[in-house]
Amino acid sequence: MTRWKKISLSFILFACLTMAVGPFAVPVPKLDDLVAEMEFVDTDSKFIKINGVNIHYKEAGSGDRTFILLHPFGGSTYSWREVMDDFAALGHVLAYDRPAFGLTERPMPEDWESNPYGMKANVEILRELLDAFGVDKAVLVGNSAGGGVAVAFALEYPERIDKLILVDPGVGGGYGPQFPAWALPFMWTPQMRHLGPLLVRDYQETLPRTIEREWFDQSKLTNEIRETHLRVLKIQNWDRAFYELTFAPAYPELRPLLPQLTVPAFMIAGQEDRLIRSWYFEAVVTEIPEATLKLIPACGHVPQEECPDEFMEVVLQYLE
Repeated sequence: MTRWKKISLSFILFACLTMAVGPFAVPVPKLDDLVAEMEFVDTDSKFIKINGVNIHYKEAGSGDRTFILLHPFGGSTYSWREVMDDFAALGHVLAYDRPAFGLTERPMPEDWESNPYGMKANVEILRELLDAFGVDKAVLVGNSAGGGVAVAFALEYPERIDKLILVDPGVGGGYGPQFPAWALPFMWTPQMRHLGPLLVRDYQETLPRTIEREWFDQSKLTNEIRETHLRVLKIQNWDRAFYELTFAPAYPELRPLLPQLTVPAFMIAGQEDRLIRSWYFEAVVTEIPEATLKLIPACGHVPQEECPDEFMEVVLQYLE
């Protein structure tokens, strides 16, 4: 072997060793004052084991019609507090926290059989939830990223849908930020999962700003509402869960699939949404067969929180 070949081989071996071992040398300090999900349990909190994940949910009402409420990114069952009773007056209502949010368990790779954070996993959790409660068909009410889950479920299990109510829906892509499918295995390596928390801890700064942008009338966004939503950043493993969510198994983009929807769909949006502009909803609704859109004036991205009376008035008009 020539001298240059020996040098090249040594360089390749050194580079491989650095890539394999180097990331573990990077310190990932633990966050202080994090607590278990159970620290925030409410008196009406309930839990059910679905696909190996302890799912937190709240339930109200009764009747033949069931409403499933799907919260936005960073949200939880708390996102529906203003309208739970209104939906309960119409039938049986369930609001639950998806993995990585609220009080639902945050499984880690060393404990799970499969990643519970991706879109496909969320669709299956919803299907199993309906089965567990003996619900054949449900009205899905999905806000923002929850709207994306509702659309994906309706595409895969249209026979389980009564109606689809999309609230400022995030249907521009899959579940959460998308990453090239070919590169995902690299993000699932032990090295990258070690560094993962450092990559997502900027949510400590960006999530508070996102919550503020969700509301058009800032006077309605109280400190209590803000702090309750930000509890997600006080729960153990929130950063690791967000990493697994961000780099979960890829799912097809939803917008190109919208014309394939075969279920009754209705879209509600805040006219002053600053996260997803109203013109986008006006364009997207035309791609869903026979869907209609209602814009709520002087309202932002989370109308069920900011404008609950106007929101429920629109919902009731549609259902009637």
